[in-house]
Amino acid sequence: MVMMTEQMIRPDVSHTESLKLMGNQFELTAVHESFEICTLAVQKGIQEVRRIEQLLTTFSEDSITALINKKAGITPVQVPDEVFQLLVRCQRISVMTQGAFDITYGSVDKKYWNFDIKMTKLPDPKLAQKSVKLVDYRNLVLNFEDKTVFLKQRGMRIGFGGIGKGYAAEMAKKVMISMGVESGVVNAAGDLTAWGHQINGRPWTIGIADPNHKQHLFSQFEISNKSVATSGDYEKFVVIDGKRYSHTIDPLTGMPAQGLKSVTIICGNAELADALTTPIIVMGREAGLHMVNQMVGVEAILIDDNDKMYYSKNIKLR
Repeated sequence: MVMMTEQMIRPDVSHTESLKLMGNQFELTAVHESFEICTLAVQKGIQEVRRIEQLLTTFSEDSITALINKKAGITPVQVPDEVFQLLVRCQRISVMTQGAFDITYGSVDKKYWNFDIKMTKLPDPKLAQKSVKLVDYRNLVLNFEDKTVFLKQRGMRIGFGGIGKGYAAEMAKKVMISMGVESGVVNAAGDLTAWGHQINGRPWTIGIADPNHKQHLFSQFEISNKSVATSGDYEKFVVIDGKRYSHTIDPLTGMPAQGLKSVTIICGNAELADALTTPIIVMGREAGLHMVNQMVGVEAILIDDNDKMYYSKNIKLR
């Protein structure tokens, strides 16, 4: 007969840290039998997010993003392979979404859009169209041989706001796993990736905010080795003549996207989940669901302006 002694039982412990990174609230959790490894893995995960922030930020003149923007219309910029490959993936998503995802959105003339209480009317459609005249992913040229990036027109700007959090979460997870952490969560302001299980052995429980009351949940489900991202008009909006307008701007028209209050993506990669939510709001319910239904391993939950919920055909929620 085998007796389980106290020394033989090595229960897992966890460590969580929450802090502001990339302008958002990040929370990293590691589960392991060693508390020391938990704390060290979380610290390494935080360091990785900070590294990516310094690499991609638009708020520093020293970042590669700032240099690409500064040289717009002038000369190509050679970039690290990591950044080049991220840009390649961004371009693929732009093609897939027919421009609804576009990292050259940084070129938007923001003087027409402030989405605060001072905003009492929408801009003229012609002015709105003018505000996005420099937004066009097709004018971002990637040279695979030299690993250079070139924005064709002066004044063009790229920004990784639509994919950066997910990319950082995915990379932090990779670092933590490399340190032996087989279970954990990286939550980047609601865009998160979770792997393994909680201390109690159960999958991680994820809640999705109610788009009408962001402090409340409309759905909860369990995930393991999955990533979840949600985008909704509850994050920032303005009400004009009784109608709510999202801060999500259609890069093709310059006007606020309409029809969907919230989009949640569930898939195996945090970067992809983050990148798909906003363009689906722009694309609308039918086109958005049609695209997701063609993708393997990607699931979606959509809530329209009338609070009706729609699911992709491959959804596996309980």
